[in-house]
Amino acid sequence: MSDAAQPTAAEVRAAAEAVKTALDRHLAAVERRSGEDDPAVYQAFNELAAAAEVYDELLYDRYDEVTPFEIPGAEDAPPYTGPEEPNALSVLIRRDYAVAEPQRLMAQARRIEAADDEAAVGADVAGTVHGALGILFGEFEADEIASRHKEFGLEEGDSTLWVTAADESAEPGEWLETPFDQVDPERVVCRFDVSAVFDDEFDDEDDDDVPELEEDLDTDLDTDLDEEPEDEKDGEADGEPERLRADR
Repeated sequence: MSDAAQPTAAEVRAAAEAVKTALDRHLAAVERRSGEDDPAVYQAFNELAAAAEVYDELLYDRYDEVTPFEIPGAEDAPPYTGPEEPNALSVLIRRDYAVAEPQRLMAQARRIEAADDEAAVGADVAGTVHGALGILFGEFEADEIASRHKEFGLEEGDSTLWVTAADESAEPGEWLETPFDQVDPERVVCRFDVSAVFDDEFDDEDDDDVPELEEDLDTDLDTDLDEEPEDEKDGEADGEPERLRADR
């Protein structure tokens, strides 16, 4: 890269300040989070990832230096070839679930069925997993099910959201018969992936740094010290939150 094409020191400094601002906003969003899937935290995370990526690129271009930030991305993703200013968008979402508690799932569906005055008398549609899923997904928006999946006996798997660009909006009913057959990877503006595999990658790295415990530890301490106070047990989290992978 020529010197004329390199970013200025001021541009690198501005990018660093943007990371600091995004970091503060992310922490503030986390501190004010209203639940496990708070959209404000989701947005702040994406803004922080984007700011860190810009800073990393400018720092490298200007000083041939890198940061410790890791911005996961699909290295084999095809280059974007869509319009610079798309007139229409398609949003494709996939969320995977495991039916962890079928009885809970059917019980929730029966409550909805019982409250439905128009439900056929004596018809136990909620008595099967297929019927219960039809009732739940017919009653609730997909985003609400995602935020309340444990209530419905479901266990979250991987999920992904793709935003694709189009030259013009489709005609009503044009793609309904085959809604997912015309996805062009080269028109993906951005995508967001959530998977436990990202946690596994970090856990594997952490395991390499954990020293082995000595076998001759002193075991003469009072056994009462081995018990955790009740208030500390209550404050423990169930697990690490899944990491979001944002590809732009």
